[in-house]
Amino acid sequence: MTRLLAVALAGSLLAGFATMSTAQAKDTITVGMVLEPPGLDPTAGAASAIREVTYGNIYEGLTRITAKGEVKPALAESWSISKDGLTYTFTLIDGVKFHDGTKFDCSIVKFSYERAMAPDSTNAQKQLFEPIASVACPSAGTAVVTLKRPTSLFLFDMAWGDAVMVAPKSAATNATDPVGTGPFKFKQWVKGDRVELERFHDYWGSRPQLSAVTFKFISDPSAATAAVLAGDIDAFPLFPAPEALDQFKADPKFTVHVGTTEGKTILALNNAKKPFDDIRVRRALAFAIDRKAVIDGAQSGYGAPIGSHYTPGDPGYVDLTGTYPFDPAKAKALLKEAGIKPGFQMTILLPPPPYARHGGEIIAAMLEQVGIKAKLVPIEWGQWLDQVFKRTDYEATIISHTEARDLDIYARDKYYFNYDSPDYKALYKQFVETVDPKLQMDLVGQLQKKLAEDEPNVFMFALAKVGVANAKLRGLWDNDPIPANDMAGVSWAE
Repeated sequence: MTRLLAVALAGSLLAGFATMSTAQAKDTITVGMVLEPPGLDPTAGAASAIREVTYGNIYEGLTRITAKGEVKPALAESWSISKDGLTYTFTLIDGVKFHDGTKFDCSIVKFSYERAMAPDSTNAQKQLFEPIASVACPSAGTAVVTLKRPTSLFLFDMAWGDAVMVAPKSAATNATDPVGTGPFKFKQWVKGDRVELERFHDYWGSRPQLSAVTFKFISDPSAATAAVLAGDIDAFPLFPAPEALDQFKADPKFTVHVGTTEGKTILALNNAKKPFDDIRVRRALAFAIDRKAVIDGAQSGYGAPIGSHYTPGDPGYVDLTGTYPFDPAKAKALLKEAGIKPGFQMTILLPPPPYARHGGEIIAAMLEQVGIKAKLVPIEWGQWLDQVFKRTDYEATIISHTEARDLDIYARDKYYFNYDSPDYKALYKQFVETVDPKLQMDLVGQLQKKLAEDEPNVFMFALAKVGVANAKLRGLWDNDPIPANDMAGVSWAE
């Protein structure tokens, strides 16, 4: 009897250890990403991968964008807007601390916004802060932001990753040692492999169920597929191998998520370089490309054709996909009219994402049919950010713009595709300054039509969010209204 009791006790202990082990395994997650971020400060870099790691996890703003694309309170628990639309008074949440213990109050809001607005600001979306005239602090818990003019998108813009709160003490080192107010704090970054976060125990909001999050970088589609199948990756929200989805759909251990993103995938053209400064050439390229064939070939059919820089799920969307139907004969005629002879060569730079690399091959074959020889040059992400985005040293590239409702980039004085239209700028100014919702939607439509008319880039398709995850995971975003892998609400089913 003593021996039987001992065996039973040992069995119970082993079962207990197994249960503890299982419980521990279920409060961590490893998330796959195609691109490694160049840094971890979203206020100082344009790469979406920065926000995919940090948004809602490490950093927070006064407002936030939810999985449904709604603007909700974050570090500001409420706000009021003056009748003239110029003054926003934010009531800040009390008791918020940064991961290093720094107290969050109005002085942080003032510092963060003034830093983003400064002449030497490196914020990739500096234009979002241009309407701000001043930030005042009548009390530690109240921030008053006064605008130069009414700006209808102000609360939405301040929910972007570029508008998160940063503290003076840690701002300079956030790129490598990020410090925010979010539910997870930075643990380590193993360059070329992963970024690790851990639960922040002094978080002001609801305690996340996950104790740790690891973002692992795998750019090769085959390697990504193998890692998910092996269980090394728990979730790959933007899965780079859509051709493998049928295999995952047939396996009950996995869930396949198919949703939408804000990713406007374009053949971006340098409008300042000949012959792309000629609207006839840009329109010819648009007629030469069969968007559906690109979606089918590069994305296994996942994606929706677009005719302007706007996605079908955005408010005020206008279907302009019929503006440039696939018409090689029309493309040839326009090229001839523009003086472009058969055999003309152009170079297309291709960053790592499969939609660019695979899409480039398909597009090159289409361009060849109209007499254009496209030289495809694969480049790494860091090189793309420097050569294309920063120095505009390129002719064409394939990229997906994942920022939400970012029609403003075409109104900027300087942006990497060098589109310069006074008419568009005037329209956009009218759009952001109106407070009439009906007029806003009318102007959104006019902006889309102007872009389709000028075709500064070849607008191809809205990138679908195709993700694969362990079937026991809950709380992952189905759609991407902004670039984010928000882990605050993610949990494992029992």
